[in-house]
Amino acid sequence: MSNKIVQDESVQVTAEASGTAAEPASASRRKFLGTAGVGAAAAAVGTVAMPNVSRAQTTTLRFQSTWPARDIFHEFATDYANTVNKLSGGRLKLEVLPAGAVVGALQLQDAIIAGALDGGHGVSAYWFGKHGAFSLFGTPPAYGWRANQMLGWIKYGGGKELYNELLRDVLKLDLVGFLYGPMPTQPLGWFRKEIKSADDLKGMKYRTVGLAADLYKEMGVAVTIMGGPDIVPALDRGLLDGAEFNNPSSDRALGFQDVAKNYVVGSYHQSCECFEVIFNRSKFEGLPQELQAILETGAEAASADMAWKAMDRYSKDLKALKDAGVKVTKTPENILQAQLQAWDKVIENRSKDPFFKKVLDSQRAWAQRVVGFDLEFEAPQEMAYNHFFKNS
Repeated sequence: MSNKIVQDESVQVTAEASGTAAEPASASRRKFLGTAGVGAAAAAVGTVAMPNVSRAQTTTLRFQSTWPARDIFHEFATDYANTVNKLSGGRLKLEVLPAGAVVGALQLQDAIIAGALDGGHGVSAYWFGKHGAFSLFGTPPAYGWRANQMLGWIKYGGGKELYNELLRDVLKLDLVGFLYGPMPTQPLGWFRKEIKSADDLKGMKYRTVGLAADLYKEMGVAVTIMGGPDIVPALDRGLLDGAEFNNPSSDRALGFQDVAKNYVVGSYHQSCECFEVIFNRSKFEGLPQELQAILETGAEAASADMAWKAMDRYSKDLKALKDAGVKVTKTPENILQAQLQAWDKVIENRSKDPFFKKVLDSQRAWAQRVVGFDLEFEAPQEMAYNHFFKNS
């Protein structure tokens, strides 16, 4: 399949608004030419108005996710594409492909830069190997903030500008990207045995990504980085002793419950995260400005719907996992404390890089103010929940 932008031209008349099927371009052109003489004569006598005719051009972009087709994350990628396609009124079409259709999950960014794909959907932490700061825009330190508060920093706290600086100035990548889609706190992960203390994690072969890899290395864990589709097979073959991916819906669809029964949730290693959509910059800048705006604002529109859909699906799938015999426990407090101490060391080590520290300082200032406001202003959630539902 050609990887260049595909452009289809057709003639649309106002009758299309009634839902009638569009004619082939050649037939439309013949009809237009055949009636041109009549139209000209009518115009000459000034008695007949021409129908409202507009020329529409559809630009198709090949857009791959970093997720298997069965994962809810691929569904989120498709939801974003559908939002863009709808907002563009047919002028723009994102053709969505699952992970592996063109390249593997961890090769997506390079494929887009090379032009093998026009765009894609993933998380910025996957590009952690190119610069540690990529993970700050996806899996930052556990400052007590939630993912929506992190996205507030992206939008209003300077995060968007710093992200663009990383792409354009620091790494000089031929990319444009948008961050969206708040994710809840991720689980500590799936394990064959019960996890009761930080000592149980030492020496364990464990999968994670981004800055969490640094964090777990500080805790004595043997970290392996791999894409989502590869995790369950690795657990099944004993190549991993434990692993985290993201949420109950994704984990259930990927089949974690078939290879492990201990699901430990509520971890500080990735307490908030968001998605990233990226496009080849040259392709993006070759689009009309209104279509560029739709690709960006479409991410914000899809972000809200994604958050609401996740509330529904994640809670249902966590119950389904419990019903299937999975033991769900909270991360022990001693592990949470060990994670926070490890974060201190990761932050200290990584802050030797000037740009990393620049991003980190911006995040800290935002989190201190915004999370502080929340803690002071919001009513306690757990007290009210327990009052109404504890004995349900």
